[in-house]
Amino acid sequence: MKKGIVAALSVLFLLGGCAPTFEKQDQVVQENKSDEGAKGFVPSFQISEGYYKTMMPYETSETRGVVVNDLGSRYDINEIETGLMRVAQNQFPTDQYFFKEGKYLDKETVDSWLQRKYTSKQLKDKKMKESENVGLNPIQEDGDTEPIYLAHLVEHNYLMKIKDKDDKVQLGGVVIALSLNSVQYETNMSSGVRTVKNISNDELKQQGMKMADEVVKRLRQKDGLKNVPIMIALYKQAPKDERVPGHFFAYSLAGNGEDSIKNWNDVNESHYLFPSPEAADAHPNDYKVFKTLKDDVEDYFPVYTGLTGQALYEDDKLTKMNFEVALTFEGKTETIGFAQHLSSMITKHVPESWDMELTISSSDGPEALIVKKKGSKETYVHIYE
Repeated sequence: MKKGIVAALSVLFLLGGCAPTFEKQDQVVQENKSDEGAKGFVPSFQISEGYYKTMMPYETSETRGVVVNDLGSRYDINEIETGLMRVAQNQFPTDQYFFKEGKYLDKETVDSWLQRKYTSKQLKDKKMKESENVGLNPIQEDGDTEPIYLAHLVEHNYLMKIKDKDDKVQLGGVVIALSLNSVQYETNMSSGVRTVKNISNDELKQQGMKMADEVVKRLRQKDGLKNVPIMIALYKQAPKDERVPGHFFAYSLAGNGEDSIKNWNDVNESHYLFPSPEAADAHPNDYKVFKTLKDDVEDYFPVYTGLTGQALYEDDKLTKMNFEVALTFEGKTETIGFAQHLSSMITKHVPESWDMELTISSSDGPEALIVKKKGSKETYVHIYE
């Protein structure tokens, strides 16, 4: 780290969010499962109000890693986790709830729910029992091309302090993401030609709502979930060749003891790739800022392989912009000089309303990171050793 160009305390801010929230000390708590319930503690450090505190020691879900196999685009892997936390905040505020990985859906359960529903004949052919016929994807008869709608499920748990017992927490809610395929891939067995068919938003929502009702009914049968709020969020997965992730488009809540879903809320999120015609048409002012930075990079540094950006919009307003510059460097001094120049250009051209990060990378990996938080013109720079 070069002290001359790294802002003081920048390490505390680079993980995202505004100024961190501190309390006097970590608090020891105990889950209210039984008198012998496991003890843990809640860290005093909170990155920002947009992030949940997490109980320690950290307990991983049995389905950890399954998402990598089930999601078609690598961009979806992170987005479905972080996006689910954003949706969860509509019901479970970060100042009242603590995050914990899901514990009610194990790998075997998730795998079985991702299968198709089978006819009696298909069950017999597969030598399966009716009790094993729990797939959430629709039946496909011979000759049919019924899509596989459900690609994956993600579970998050949210804990809350018990009233008048600050040293104990209990399960306050379960949030489930249903990741739905946006396209259907079909391969002609004789020719080997693969075709891609888009699945309409209306069809996805209809199928997702139907599955959500069944998921709630099944969760209510599990120990400890009879009277816990259950939120279901629907995620539209990106096609495999997309360079931006999919997005959540609806969520609903089954309140205490409810075993069905009554009302759905729309989620207006979208991701755009910069540069792209779609981004230029939908958000011309933001695209103009991007173009200014891109032109400046090209003028400043001749060995240039591209500036790209990925933006998240909520309710058509820019929430987060991540830029990446790929360059060929001859030495660390060039990295420092280029990072300083880009930092000054960001201060000059990027609006205060933007929350953005810019990564400078080379063939050897990340070289520098520049961060600007919403509501400030100031940038924080980190040079990787």
